[in-house]
Amino acid sequence: MQTTSEAQRTYRPSGIRWQFVLDRALTYLLVAIFLFVVLLPFYWIFISSITPKFQMFSIPPRYFPREVTFENYLNMARAIPYVGYLSNSLIFAIGSSVVSVILSFLASYALARIHFRGSNVVFMFFVLSIAVPQIGTLVPLFEMLKNAGLVNSRFALIGLMASLITPFTVWIMVPFIQQVPAEIEEAAVIDGARLHQVLWHVVIPIVRPALATMVIINFIIAWNELLYPLVFATSRLTKTLSVGLVEMAVDPSMGAGRPWDLMSALSVTMIIPVLLLVLFFQRLIIAGLTRGAVK
Repeated sequence: MQTTSEAQRTYRPSGIRWQFVLDRALTYLLVAIFLFVVLLPFYWIFISSITPKFQMFSIPPRYFPREVTFENYLNMARAIPYVGYLSNSLIFAIGSSVVSVILSFLASYALARIHFRGSNVVFMFFVLSIAVPQIGTLVPLFEMLKNAGLVNSRFALIGLMASLITPFTVWIMVPFIQQVPAEIEEAAVIDGARLHQVLWHVVIPIVRPALATMVIINFIIAWNELLYPLVFATSRLTKTLSVGLVEMAVDPSMGAGRPWDLMSALSVTMIIPVLLLVLFFQRLIIAGLTRGAVK
């Protein structure tokens, strides 16, 4: 026979059991709705990229194409210099992310370790500069680069993009640096290490996950950037894929209307690298951001 305590542990009222089932079902339903809303545009772009153009606007719309073709990708590669734009996008995104993380690490270390009068004001300046709209600084930046002869310069584009995402990176990196025990650095200094040795052999190995996380996030931001390449890259030697998407949309040689088949194919080629990057490094991204947010 069960004792009273065992009976109390095994007894579960039917009302509580049904409430648990309803809560679980509601959670699954909300997740399903969220995934549907988020993934439907990606699915629609993908099927549009493999659907013949004459079937794209059929009524009623077809959510599963009857005929699959990859000619849209070939025509897209012929419509724009795809390989050149792809290499420019990679150079632009990788260069911007690496430069911004290096500069942000040095600035974050100074703000986290060097306490001087007005250090909080400097940090707030970095944070508030995130809210400055790009369009507000576009004209003076263009005049400055034009006078310096740096329009259509890859180095100028990388510098502009790095300056745009550096404040956000500093905001994320400062809590990581503050979590590194200062006693470890002091011990290294006592052993004869200089500042650059402390940074390279002590601080960087500890905050390496945060640095890797910010490189990935900044790469995604730069990869999707349109305004700076659209304004400051007017030559095919410096244009990126995002600019190519705009060119394809307004090109009069494409005929009346938008070439949605080619635009969908180009969009898929732009989405896939970012999607794979997030899928492979999602744990690193989440762990890196949450570790720095909570002390």
